[in-house]
Amino acid sequence: MAGRIEDYALIGDMQTAALIGRDGSADWLCLPRFDSHAVFAGLLGTDEHGCWLLCPTPAEGADPAPATRRRYKGDSLILESEWDTPRGTVRVTDFMPPRDGAPQLVRIVEGVSGRVPMRSALRMRFSFGWVVPWVHKVEDRTVAVAGPDSVWLDTETETYGEDLTTYSGFTVGPGERVALTISWQPSHKEPPPRAEPEEALATTEEFWREWVTHCTYHGPYREAVVRSLITLKALTYAPTGGIVAAPTTSLPEAIGGSRNWDYRFTWLRDAAITLSSLLRTGYREEAQAWREWLLRAVAGDPENLQIMYGIAGERELGEAELDWLPGYENSRPVRVGNGAAGQLQLDVYGEVTEALYLAHMTGLARNDHSNLLLLKLITYLEGHWNEPDEGIWEVRGPRRHFTHSKVMAWVAVDRAVKLIESGEVDGPLERWRELRDEIHRDVCEKGYDPQRNTFTQSYGSQELDASLLLIPQMGFLPPDDKRVIGTVEAIQRELSTPDGFILRYPVAEGDEAGVDGLIGEEGAFLACSFWMADDLAMIGRVDEARRLFERLLALRNDLGLLAEEWDSHEQRQVGNFPQAFSHVPLVDTALRLTASGAYGG
Repeated sequence: MAGRIEDYALIGDMQTAALIGRDGSADWLCLPRFDSHAVFAGLLGTDEHGCWLLCPTPAEGADPAPATRRRYKGDSLILESEWDTPRGTVRVTDFMPPRDGAPQLVRIVEGVSGRVPMRSALRMRFSFGWVVPWVHKVEDRTVAVAGPDSVWLDTETETYGEDLTTYSGFTVGPGERVALTISWQPSHKEPPPRAEPEEALATTEEFWREWVTHCTYHGPYREAVVRSLITLKALTYAPTGGIVAAPTTSLPEAIGGSRNWDYRFTWLRDAAITLSSLLRTGYREEAQAWREWLLRAVAGDPENLQIMYGIAGERELGEAELDWLPGYENSRPVRVGNGAAGQLQLDVYGEVTEALYLAHMTGLARNDHSNLLLLKLITYLEGHWNEPDEGIWEVRGPRRHFTHSKVMAWVAVDRAVKLIESGEVDGPLERWRELRDEIHRDVCEKGYDPQRNTFTQSYGSQELDASLLLIPQMGFLPPDDKRVIGTVEAIQRELSTPDGFILRYPVAEGDEAGVDGLIGEEGAFLACSFWMADDLAMIGRVDEARRLFERLLALRNDLGLLAEEWDSHEQRQVGNFPQAFSHVPLVDTALRLTASGAYGG
């Protein structure tokens, strides 16, 4: 049975990722890419849907014990889990080496003290737990084959098959090391090279050690910032520069609910804000790669700009339900693909333009193609900014004039104007200055409720929306504007959970669909809670901002990872995991609080 979401650790190779529980079970792994079919889908079902358990041999009839302690090895994505048992202590090191060949998951068992019996139970199920592969021996290697896929197990220990599972049992003493590695390869090709686990471990450790040296943040929250940056790097698809929102699908926003979505794609919004955080902490190479990915994905067709693409720029992301999977803690349906890809979300134009603007401001080399793209985006927006859309939260109800969407349309035009003024871009300066002013007036007249002194979710509505917290952060209005302060205080009053975190917007109760066209509840959205901390600092409530930020840091699991949301009732993380849209604002808020000196001893 899958553990709590926060019980999982992330390992990855910048092309895919695995989630490993405290009990030593790898319950999620898609091969060879983030968006491929899962080989281990136990996270969304049971062990029978695929997993790889490696742990001290449990007593007869007992469940595997959780690790006594675990950590990442320094500033890396190498996981070390240790078990203290009656017979001694053992350590398991899990990692995925950054690849230039076959993807590998490497697990090294090391005896620390005593002599500890170990058990490996490898249960491969292709196509998200649907297909049982043909498992057989090729010389001293074990291979599982189904259709186009093959997975090869390399280990010096003896293995045997039973109950459609590949088992191995062995004992380790002090200093003894036993490695087990799986490698993926297209089934029609020659077998992948045999694994070299110790060499791969040294290479992986050196990769992360060198990468972290480029981080320019050295403030009081460095541990949290560096772990978030490593997580964001792990969510980057190295061959193309695309950035996935999360490596998982269908982890629920409320346990037992139906708000279960596939996040293994590149949202322009998420990727743009990730790029922003990476740029401001010294990572220019990733910014360059993402800009190139953007140009390929959009391909000179901004009037048909999608809100998300596949990690290589694919446009077709059709949504389907996997009815053979019971879902995480019976949260149905399990979805793959994402039907929101065809939505109109005007705010995306603002996020993309802001990212391109920031790339220029931080000295990224000029790119005439990206400048041309920016001009086309604004030209399109010029004729469409005043249309209703589905908004930042991808509502599946009717389109509305969402205030945040209009604010971000203003951001897009504002940044374009500034680039023209700087001489970086040639464009119709006066016309776009007038457009910028027109959008600003429209938002202030139609998106603001003067009786309540707050901006509202959409024109003419009474609902609030946490995305309005971005108004001062985007420079739409100054932080000391009474309308900004009123909006911050209204959101704090009306969208706070009992423990002080922030909901995205009011959701419907019972079986009635809400403004988003969906039924059911969801947790506090962590990004919105970080935005609240930012705004509190900006309006002068610095101590309150710091306290909220540090309470948010305390929600991270023991390895520093965050899902999308926090369930205040159950006191647990919910939603896809780990979530870029949670780790990015963590970095941003740390930078803001550090710059203001708002941190305690």
